[in-house]
Amino acid sequence: MARTGNKNIQAKLVLLGDMGTGKTSLVLRFVTGKFLEYQESTIGAAFFTQVLSLNEATIKFDIWDTAGQERYHSLAPMYYRGAAAAVVVYDITSMDSFLRAKKWVLEVQRQANPTLIMFLAGNKADLEDKRKVGSEEGEQYAKENGLVFLETSAKTAQNVNELFYEIAKKLAKASPSRQSGIKLHSRSPQNSRRMFCCS
Repeated sequence: MARTGNKNIQAKLVLLGDMGTGKTSLVLRFVTGKFLEYQESTIGAAFFTQVLSLNEATIKFDIWDTAGQERYHSLAPMYYRGAAAAVVVYDITSMDSFLRAKKWVLEVQRQANPTLIMFLAGNKADLEDKRKVGSEEGEQYAKENGLVFLETSAKTAQNVNELFYEIAKKLAKASPSRQSGIKLHSRSPQNSRRMFCCS
């Protein structure tokens, strides 16, 4: 059995996207392993935690599932600022939700932490017969914008665990190992002094 990781990473993860794309269902499938046919709309945001153990690290996710309704849009920056990773979710049966997902991506790229890892998830992949957004289209957009793309189904669990494992792997890779003392970014001495000085 592989020795589990030397690193413990706590990471804030935020899910963004239109109402009805299945953000809450994705999180619940990942956290509880269950799928509910009818899911109440999220008000504001819901908070979940989940721990994933990789060989190289243990990742504790603090997951913020944001509401998709327009009236809560202004609250979103509160959740994605300071996030280590974001998943922008759209519904493959709704071109409208894909167009809104693109707006989310632009907003997060403009305003969030520049090292944030962003994923694009085309959800409801089980509804192939109602598909309006081709997987090539999602993949192409993701490639052009530096996102990782996956199609998921909270209902059948397709790619749900894979999505969160991919995020965890990227976070583990981006996080410098404490033991080795290697710093990921070279910082000027003034900055590092300010970081450790005077709490």
